[in-house]
Amino acid sequence: MLIEHPPRIYRWLFPGALWKKQAPKGNKPCVYLTFDDGPIPEMTPMILDILDRYDVKATFFCVGDNVRKHPDLYRMLLERGHKVGNHTYNHIQGVKYRSENYIRNVAEAAKLIDSNLFRPPHGHMRAPQFYRLRKMFKIVMWDVVTRDYSPHMTARGVFNNVRRYARNGSIIVFHDSLKAIGRIEEALPASIEWLQKQGYEFLTVNG
Repeated sequence: MLIEHPPRIYRWLFPGALWKKQAPKGNKPCVYLTFDDGPIPEMTPMILDILDRYDVKATFFCVGDNVRKHPDLYRMLLERGHKVGNHTYNHIQGVKYRSENYIRNVAEAAKLIDSNLFRPPHGHMRAPQFYRLRKMFKIVMWDVVTRDYSPHMTARGVFNNVRRYARNGSIIVFHDSLKAIGRIEEALPASIEWLQKQGYEFLTVNG
C-alpha cells in the first residue's frame, strides 16, 4: 500500500503539490488517468487507440528526450485531445542531482513540452528543487500507482490495484514505456471499463 497509495506523511513533504482533485460540487465522481515516461513508438499509439475506443482523455507526462526523438508521437497526443506535462529531459531523480543540474534538465525539457505541469520521476525531489519548481509549474503527483512497470505484476494485479485504491478525485498513474508492455494492453481497458461501471467521469489535469 505504501507504493500503490502514498501515505499522508509523504504528501506532507510536498505542500501544494496535486495528489488528487475532486470534481466540482454536484458533478459526477471523477478520476484522472495519467501516463509517464513516453512517448515511444512501441507503446504510445496502442495506448491512444485504447483511450479512443472508450472516448477517454488522459494526461501524458513526457520525457523531453523522447519528445525530441519522436515529435510525431508528441503531436499525436495533442491532436487527439490529450494533455501533456514535463517529466524532465532524461527521466532523472532529483535526489541524485544537484539542484541547479536538475532544474536545468527540467528547463531543457520545457523547450519541447509546452505545459505548466510537472511530475518528478519516481516522485523524488529535494526540498529546494521542489520549492523552485513550484514557482514555475503545477507539481502533479498521484493518488494511485498501478505498478504496471513491475515485472512481478500481472495485468490482473495492475487492474486490481486500480479497483482497490481508486476513489473520487484519484490521479492514477500508468506508464507509457517498455516496462509496462505485457500488462497495460489488458489492464488499461479492464480498468477503464470498471471505472465507467462505477460511474466515474474521466478528466484531464489542467494547469
